[in-house]
Amino acid sequence: MKRSLLPLLTLILTLALVPAVHAEDDEITVAVYYFGNYHLDARNQKHHGPGWTEWELVKNARPRFEGHHQPNVPLWGYTDEADPKQMAQKIDAAADHGVDVFLFDWYYYNDGPFLNRTIDEGFLHAPNRDRIKFALMWANHDWVDIHPKRKDDHNPPCLYPGAVTPEKFDEICDLVIRDYFSQPNYWKINGKPYFSFYELTKLGQNFGSYEATKAALKRFREKAKAAGFPDIHLNAVYWGRPNIPGEGTISDPVKMIEDLGFDSVTSYVWIHHVGLPQLVTDYNWVRDAYFQHWDRARTSFKIPYIPNVSMGWDSSPRADQRDEFGNFGYPFTNTIGNNTPENFKKALELTKARILADPNCPRILNINSWNEWTEGSYLEPDTRNGFGYLDAIKEIFK
Repeated sequence: MKRSLLPLLTLILTLALVPAVHAEDDEITVAVYYFGNYHLDARNQKHHGPGWTEWELVKNARPRFEGHHQPNVPLWGYTDEADPKQMAQKIDAAADHGVDVFLFDWYYYNDGPFLNRTIDEGFLHAPNRDRIKFALMWANHDWVDIHPKRKDDHNPPCLYPGAVTPEKFDEICDLVIRDYFSQPNYWKINGKPYFSFYELTKLGQNFGSYEATKAALKRFREKAKAAGFPDIHLNAVYWGRPNIPGEGTISDPVKMIEDLGFDSVTSYVWIHHVGLPQLVTDYNWVRDAYFQHWDRARTSFKIPYIPNVSMGWDSSPRADQRDEFGNFGYPFTNTIGNNTPENFKKALELTKARILADPNCPRILNINSWNEWTEGSYLEPDTRNGFGYLDAIKEIFK
């Protein structure tokens, strides 16, 4: 009895149509967001005083409710990420535990850069920088004064507006191509440098219309091609639940992202999609709720969706420690509990299985975060769990 060739032909056609972002094997690229506010920066010195870094909030954090574990103490001490030698320690730990890419939260405003010493002086001058790739996520949100924030301060002042002029946008594109894309260990997908935008509402405000925004992104691509790259892999971060004060939402993110010609879409943190109903919401419950969001996202978008795993959530260090703590609005928010290294490992294991089971899913995963210490989502070793979270990555992906 002859077997039908239709299933085989269907499989061949399906694989042929998979976008180029997908790998041909089961190897998954692990990219980790890196928030660089743990070094001396001129803006911070001017606003907070000499010697200030966000380590001050980590040091001063206190337990805010029964069973609350604060402060979290870094195993390596309060490191200076702008020091190449201390950055080298982070690079080795990441590379040794299966992290392939640092996705740096990158800041640039109309009046210049912010928090750039992490990359420019620390990472790019680390003697072992070639052990890991890096890429930029332009954190183009308003920088508001919340370090720390009082409970009753419902409209904290905006220190640095996220939107830039069209002229400045073009200058920034030139700078990114010249200073970062050209680096030998800049992360590329099919030869195209990966570049992500954090807040699409601010991107649109730069230009005022879909058409103008689309034209600006096209110019960005053309500049990269003129510099010798085949194109740019443009990635969009989106969410349904704003977090930091001043963040905006989009009524139809699918239409906006696809109209603007992005190559992929992703998430920054689970709580951008999942509400936390309890003061301490169970990690596994949040994981499963995020998986439901992932299912919706990968069917809603025609472009690939890159999934996210978050280590946890506790923004209480950014709340003024003198104020009552509760779910009053960022950073006074409910938290994620039971986010043990074991449960984090299980989330990674389930995510890996879901990626490999879906031929249309990019063989890429991003994690929140390397060092969001004041939001309770960090992989760097601490005195409580040691290298537990990094070991989890190593066991699942290395």
